[in-house]
Amino acid sequence: MNLLIEKMNGEIFDYVFTKEMFNEIDKKIEEKKLTLENVILLLKHIRCYNTLKRIHLFGFEKASLGERIEKMIAEENLKKKEEKNEKLLIDLCECYISLYYLLSPEIISICVPCLLKVALKKEENEKTQKEAETALLALSNIKFDFLNQGQYLNEIKEIIKHHQEHRNLTRLAYQSAWEFLVTKFLDDGSLKEVIVNELRFGREAARELEALSKCVDWKRKKEVRGKEKKEEIALLRWLQALVVFLSSSKLWNEEFIELIGSIVQVFRAARENKREISYWCISSLRNAAGNGFVPIEAFLKNGAINAVLEEFQRPTLDDEKAYECLKFFINASNRMEEKMDNKMVEVKRKITKKELFDKLEEEGYEDTIISFHKIFDYLNRKYYRETSLNISDYFANI
Repeated sequence: MNLLIEKMNGEIFDYVFTKEMFNEIDKKIEEKKLTLENVILLLKHIRCYNTLKRIHLFGFEKASLGERIEKMIAEENLKKKEEKNEKLLIDLCECYISLYYLLSPEIISICVPCLLKVALKKEENEKTQKEAETALLALSNIKFDFLNQGQYLNEIKEIIKHHQEHRNLTRLAYQSAWEFLVTKFLDDGSLKEVIVNELRFGREAARELEALSKCVDWKRKKEVRGKEKKEEIALLRWLQALVVFLSSSKLWNEEFIELIGSIVQVFRAARENKREISYWCISSLRNAAGNGFVPIEAFLKNGAINAVLEEFQRPTLDDEKAYECLKFFINASNRMEEKMDNKMVEVKRKITKKELFDKLEEEGYEDTIISFHKIFDYLNRKYYRETSLNISDYFANI
């Protein structure tokens, strides 16, 4: 079953694992034709693929099997310590929160502490490391609005700090720990000191992107489904999380300039043979360019402008990436048109604006305008964006 699951794409995966199939599994448990142990093994395989690939199965939460597991979690949690099967409870929690979308507060209050306890173990051995990775992967699947601001902050902070000192987690587990933190508590301004200055998110994310990029075979042209290294999956998950973080975060310090530079390096490495990684890189840069808390100078200092212009001129550029590149410059242009009340800041903006214009002129941005003029209307209609058809405006405004 594991081998079959690895060969599936998202469409087939969703077609196979339906509400009807989960209902049938539940029926076979009731009739004692399937053991609970075997069902948990199957759900673990499904959960692993589902979480790593970020595919959601709506069939599970509508099925009677989901109801059975939810009831089992509640019942197992109520048992006395000497009667409780901790391993079973952990397995059930991991499967449930990885496959269920609309989690109840009651389930959250049971599963999150249970899995954080697993991830907090300090023993340095392969078994503990694997258990922590599985628990953190499951936790990273929880949607941000299901938790109260600051809830479980101390636990996840301890997990991250311990890894920074002892390097006890796998790279995939470390990415999952950060995702649990930044996507759940991003809107809480009081966490600025924790995320940015205490745990050094910008520095750590840049370091992880650089380390993970060394593990990827950038020259391998043919993608083999299910055969990606965990490091490659972790790299992709970092970029997907950064798309969200860089679009809305009000947290910023100088270490994020290094992070933008790391994204650019991965972008350049991925552009030939890793389309998905390349796409999430340009999406991260586009969102960062539109975030008023990310200074435009960050894109000048680390080659982001050059990298996006180079992408424009590639003959194999597809529609989605073409639009992301255009949005990058649209966002940068809009930012440069925002006049500042503070005279010192306004002077700095004008200097940056001139540097950006000089860089675009030096790299031949006029050719880019001409080459994209005819297809911009098509891209605009295809992606349902309401933007001016006069693409020149976005460059001329700079």
